[in-house]
Amino acid sequence: MITGGSVRGQPRRVLDIPPAVLGAIAVAWALALAAQATGRGRLLGHDELIHSGLPLWAALGLHLLAWQVMVAAMMLPSSLPLVRLFATVSRNQERPGVAMSAFLAGYAVVWSVFGALAFLGDAQVHETVEATPWLATHPAVIGGSVLALAGAFQFSSLKDRCLRECRHPSGFLLPRYQRGTGAAFRLGRQHGLFCLGCCWAIMLVGFAAGVASLWWMAALTALMVFEKTGREGQRGVRPIGLGLIALGILILAEPAALSWILGS
Repeated sequence: MITGGSVRGQPRRVLDIPPAVLGAIAVAWALALAAQATGRGRLLGHDELIHSGLPLWAALGLHLLAWQVMVAAMMLPSSLPLVRLFATVSRNQERPGVAMSAFLAGYAVVWSVFGALAFLGDAQVHETVEATPWLATHPAVIGGSVLALAGAFQFSSLKDRCLRECRHPSGFLLPRYQRGTGAAFRLGRQHGLFCLGCCWAIMLVGFAAGVASLWWMAALTALMVFEKTGREGQRGVRPIGLGLIALGILILAEPAALSWILGS
């Protein structure tokens, strides 16, 4: 029975989220936990895949499989308010489940393209490191630079603009909503682009840490959820940026800190 926006004391907003979406997030975190516990997640890490001897296309395919787990675990939680709202407004469509699948597919395509570009870019970085002896003996330079870049992006106007779109699901959805599978896919793709615009740098840190680094995944997910859904999320953007920059500087100044920070 629905009373006062709840069903038997459970928040209605949670119940409006499709169980399949919540299940996908739970399964993704279970897989990440298993990867952490067994150590097998490192076999699907981009470093291992790049040096695995597999053809580049095969290594990229395996990476994208692991990347879907990271997207489901880290990005979907921060998009749940919009997912819930889309589920509500699309409920009267002939096939609401198909519309939701199309919406999520559009979202996933954007992040899959980013994951592919990150992997290919990392392959190029590895070639550069192998050709540059100084970089090969100073790996912390890359890790520290990624953290500093992510921190600096927190102060950009692009971050602010995309974060505003993500923090107001109704303002994003209602002017753009149309019925139909194709429209749902386009809407998911548009949301994915705004989501990418505000979170790509933090997810780049997640990419560098890998699916086996459970603590980094959890910490970065919490940051993105807080920024996009927390009441004080907007105020936290700059302090988060300062914290990431500080970590980057620490690693650049004291390279041995990289292993401690990554827990390796």
